[in-house]
Amino acid sequence: MVLTPEEWVRQHYVSFLIEEKNYPVSLIALEKQLTINNRKKRTDILVFNTDGNPEIIVECKAPEIKITQDTFDQIARYNLKLKANYLIVTNGLEHFYCKMDFENETYVFLREVPNYN
Repeated sequence: MVLTPEEWVRQHYVSFLIEEKNYPVSLIALEKQLTINNRKKRTDILVFNTDGNPEIIVECKAPEIKITQDTFDQIARYNLKLKANYLIVTNGLEHFYCKMDFENETYVFLREVPNYN
């Protein structure tokens, strides 16, 4: 496997989730495939809760890629299907954490990703 800049970000973010935030390896899936509008897409990192439902979607970009509204639109489209409670976008340098507010169909920004309880 070639270690692309995006893959470097993904590997470091998975390590962060496991080592710093205490998420069990068994609840983390990489490049999980989903179908949106008859097109196959993949999440970079998907963290499940203990019930097996999506809890966190992480979208990783290469460090030189600026995180824009388009990046959030991409992860929001994935979440229309997955219905995860948290969305994270990172390029390894900047990290954005959002908690979903399904009732109002929006998200609120958080200071950091929650620890695994």
